[in-house]
Amino acid sequence: MKHFFEHANSHWVRYSDYEITEDENKVTYINPANDAIPEIYDPLKDVENMVLDAVNIGQMSIGKRPKIDVEMAVLDFVKKYGLLGIMTAIPTTAEFMNYDTVYLTRNPVIDADSMPTDKYMEYFFPFGQPDMIKSQNGVTLNISGDVSMMALTLTMSDRPVAFGAEFQKEYAERIDWIIRIMRDLSFVFITSFLYYNDFEKLSDSQKDIYRKSIAIFDGIAPTYHVELLDTPTMVWDFNSLLTVIRTMFYLLLTDKKTPLRLCKHCQEPFIASRPSAVFCSPACKNRYNVYKSRGRNKGEE
Repeated sequence: MKHFFEHANSHWVRYSDYEITEDENKVTYINPANDAIPEIYDPLKDVENMVLDAVNIGQMSIGKRPKIDVEMAVLDFVKKYGLLGIMTAIPTTAEFMNYDTVYLTRNPVIDADSMPTDKYMEYFFPFGQPDMIKSQNGVTLNISGDVSMMALTLTMSDRPVAFGAEFQKEYAERIDWIIRIMRDLSFVFITSFLYYNDFEKLSDSQKDIYRKSIAIFDGIAPTYHVELLDTPTMVWDFNSLLTVIRTMFYLLLTDKKTPLRLCKHCQEPFIASRPSAVFCSPACKNRYNVYKSRGRNKGEE
């Protein structure tokens, strides 16, 4: 998997601090803190932990954990990895800011197939729009006077304008949308695990229900282009952190050598070191064996 994405435009921006903010309609968002500093990093270098963290938050939501606990877990996730970049993940093209209308893929947060671009951007800039300059050549961001934004823009100059807009301090994402996305990942994971774990016990109709329930979740694929390096090379373009997470989640879920698994003892997701692994750690394996041993001894009494 790592070799497959050896050449990728996957760099992302995270700020040094984020906060939870409500708009006038009591909708809750996560956005960079006023005094936060942006940092560029490559999420592919820690992608397995990132996927596990996202699935764990989904598990918390499905498990009816208190709302405040789930929201704090999301805030910790964003502080660690940055916002998801939902704005560029769900349109049919990351160049949507150059058009009057944005067309959307099927996604878990917005039902509409299309809408005016300025209306769409209001979802992600609830506290103030970025300063944009429109011309015959398209849209550019006006970042004069902001040294950190100028440095980011220069670094990301080969990416779509919307990609840079997501790194402005005005950009925010609804926390309930982030939770919904992570809950969907967890649902796919649990459904897949139960399907194969209980396969022999399921009737044909039950198996069909499992297949149909998981088929409704579409993947978001990265785009790509070819560059002439030492040889012609395919370069993958990840225009959002969400695309990185979902792509790697599905690859880990379907990986036969190091699959994404649910620990037999603690019921936490983990990356298996080998296909036959069913415990996330030796400690969980020991606790499970002790528990089973106590159960057998109790039954003998």
